[in-house]
Amino acid sequence: MAQRLVSVIIPTKNSSKTLPITLKSLGGQTYRNIEIVVVDNYSRDTTVEIALKYGARVYRWGPERSAQMNFGARASKGDILYFTNSDFWIHPRVVEDCVEKINEGFDAVVVPNISNPRVGLVARARYFVRLSYLYSGVYEAARCMTRDLFFKVGGFDERLYSNEEYDLHQRIIRSGARVGYIKSFEIHIDEYTFRDLVVKSLYYGGNAINYFRKWRNPMHMTPVRPAFFRKGFLSFLGRRWPIGIYLILLFKLVQFGMAGLGTLLPMSVNPYDKV
Repeated sequence: MAQRLVSVIIPTKNSSKTLPITLKSLGGQTYRNIEIVVVDNYSRDTTVEIALKYGARVYRWGPERSAQMNFGARASKGDILYFTNSDFWIHPRVVEDCVEKINEGFDAVVVPNISNPRVGLVARARYFVRLSYLYSGVYEAARCMTRDLFFKVGGFDERLYSNEEYDLHQRIIRSGARVGYIKSFEIHIDEYTFRDLVVKSLYYGGNAINYFRKWRNPMHMTPVRPAFFRKGFLSFLGRRWPIGIYLILLFKLVQFGMAGLGTLLPMSVNPYDKV
């Protein structure tokens, strides 16, 4: 039986710093029948040249990542679609594990995403926060799915460039699709500095209100989700990083405070425009 073709779709915008790591990790996948589709939002650096060097098919499209990913899905050839970012390292078994789940009868797959705690203080805080969410069923989104399901639920909502993956996941769940989980994971390799946290929270906060109006999901509107207080997690954090809980609360308050300000004073300048 021939292997199913998996289309890996990557939206980019001035991504030359991290894209080589992402593409190298895709080149090291244990599942080989993949195509890489890069949809670039008119980068001013060497993103396109890097993508071509690694054998990706490259398209130019904008204005934001939801539109880019929809374009990539339409341009792709695979019957399984896997959406990832240009600043992720992808475990060698991710694609194979996703295909196995879909072959078992699942329609979509959640790929765990964690932060690199060695990048900096903000990244370390986000690492522990993301650990608390793993397999909680909250604040997770399917990144891999059948082509039929993606188009059945309408793809990404192009009005959203914040929380767009959670919006898609909500519609997948409501469609009655079967969603599975795998253990292999992605690592976010280009984590925020404190300045990035402020600027990007302002920018995405201006659009996040559209997601909240659409779903009115209180679980996505609280700075610290209940999953953080799951039995045993706080004691684990206390042993591994005693000051962590206070820094996490501080960063979350800054993040949501800036996002709230962004809804009142929307930023028109994409922080990824800077090269």
